[in-house]
Amino acid sequence: MTRRFGSAATTTALATAVLALSSAGGHVVHAETTVPSPEVLCHVDDPRLVELSGLAADADHVYAVADGGERLEVAVLDDECRVRDVLTAPTDPYDVEDLALAADGTLWLGDTGDNRARRETVAVHALSRDGTSELYRLTYPDGPRDAEALVVDDSGTPYIITKSALGVARVYRPAEPLASPGPTPLEEVGTVPFRPTDTPGGPVGPVGSVTVTGAALSADGSVVALRTYTDAYLYPVTDGDIAEAFTRDPVRVPLPDEPQGEAIAFTPEGTLLSASEGSGEPLRAVPDAVSLVPPAESTEDTEATERRHSADGESSASEVPDDSETGLGSVPAIAVAAVGAALLVFWGSRRRRT
Repeated sequence: MTRRFGSAATTTALATAVLALSSAGGHVVHAETTVPSPEVLCHVDDPRLVELSGLAADADHVYAVADGGERLEVAVLDDECRVRDVLTAPTDPYDVEDLALAADGTLWLGDTGDNRARRETVAVHALSRDGTSELYRLTYPDGPRDAEALVVDDSGTPYIITKSALGVARVYRPAEPLASPGPTPLEEVGTVPFRPTDTPGGPVGPVGSVTVTGAALSADGSVVALRTYTDAYLYPVTDGDIAEAFTRDPVRVPLPDEPQGEAIAFTPEGTLLSASEGSGEPLRAVPDAVSLVPPAESTEDTEATERRHSADGESSASEVPDDSETGLGSVPAIAVAAVGAALLVFWGSRRRRT
């Protein structure tokens, strides 16, 4: 959603304080990988996409979704980023924040935005090309969460990844088969820590570099991506296990100078697409990004590595952080939470509904 900020000086000071609190933490990123800079493909200047929040792509088109609206709407873009068609359904969503393309061609909209953390249910919408849609309401096991990232695996299971200024995203999926309209309970299946980066962009400095705003799965299912306002993180997937993928060390792909980057997708060829909210912002591409990710170890190799680390007194890569720490580093969560909460006072949001 469009943000309203306090003074630039206050926002910068608070963001810097968060960065100062951080130490080594989060994932170990593959340092040996050479990552190309994003290339501009075209500019999105349609007024209906000023609040662009999600992307998807197939062999023929790029699909885009924006926040707001009183019906489900997915824009179909041509090679010049012009809207050539709009796929719609009459369902009135609350706050759509991401878009995923399932293997069968269904477009899934993540109606999961909740900046004020007060929704009793969130939802995903499965939109078919014939204009019909299915609503699936969902409930978190531990109270309301704000989330802007959605992935749908090859079996049609949605994964929701939360948005947190503390640098630890939580991963949820349905605890039982989806029911329409539901609600279906969610279960937490993992956490993903992030450390601040120096990639320029985003609305809130270092805090934005640890705040998850979008997700995507490659067409072949081998790589899952999470993005923050400033960077994308690519994780290798084995045997279709999305939750396990997030325990592995990713490849970081900087996405610099996006003022409010929330959208990410893979083309069928493995190119990574990204875009930001705003008028006339570019749609950018990192060609063949999937090839940047080394193949994941087998489950047996991973377990052997974890046993070796445990015997050496080291933490394993898949160990879940406890509530006393954050992805910003080995500092008490309460300390970072205090700074993050102060920052968020100046980081309000315009809601379509109150």
